[in-house]
Amino acid sequence: MFDTYNREISYLRVSVTDRCNLRCLYCMPEAGIEMKSHADILSYEKIVSIVAAAVKMGIHKIRLTGGEPLLRRNIAFLVRELKAVRGISEISMTSNGTLLDLLAAELKQAGLDRLNISLDTLDAGKYRQLTRNGEIEKVFAGMAAARRAGFKAIKVNMVLLPGFNDNEVETMKKFCGENDLLLQRIHHYSLHDHKTVQKELAAERPLSCHVCNRLRLTADGKLKPCLFSDREFAVDFSDIPASLEKAVHAKPRHGVACRNRENWQIGG
Repeated sequence: MFDTYNREISYLRVSVTDRCNLRCLYCMPEAGIEMKSHADILSYEKIVSIVAAAVKMGIHKIRLTGGEPLLRRNIAFLVRELKAVRGISEISMTSNGTLLDLLAAELKQAGLDRLNISLDTLDAGKYRQLTRNGEIEKVFAGMAAARRAGFKAIKVNMVLLPGFNDNEVETMKKFCGENDLLLQRIHHYSLHDHKTVQKELAAERPLSCHVCNRLRLTADGKLKPCLFSDREFAVDFSDIPASLEKAVHAKPRHGVACRNRENWQIGG
């Protein structure tokens, strides 16, 4: 699929839940969040039907996100069902890693190809502060379990927060090198204003708009053409390809702002 600016759209990010077991300062408020009910969240069968239609139209990379995707019950079943869709070249997942020690082996057996694990600091105290009482040892245990399960080229997603962790980049590089991990630095930003992407530090993400190849599916069944846009389209299950085409053709040249959703509702 190509959008109106001749960008080939080949990558679908699928948010499977808006729930998370952490409350990172840059992502979620500590309290007062109204989560979607189970009835409002797409079933695995509906997710598979959307992905199958998308693959026929040129999508070949799928990433499962959240919230925290490992909170969704029997997530390995979804991975297994997606793996059976012909034409997918890669199924990956972004996770905070705190539940991976319990699920890494099952996910690998189900066919998950690749993992990104969010970790912004190696300091246990700073991690607890940033995540509002998260335990960094659970992340380390998850990383170890993922390596034992056979995952290769595991990426560590490090959001760069000036004045908080920007002095840890070299330490994180060393940690990743010693543990067969790949560091991916991410500029901190506010969804409410694309101009807040702080580019004074070297980072790999977010990508420049002119090379964006992504479409996003929210947990409640909306297709978002752009992370930094309020545009979204409910999937019409009587004609999924038409919904996908509508979303792709609505993809803007440049992101500006998203004010109708927050990070945990989109999955980055």
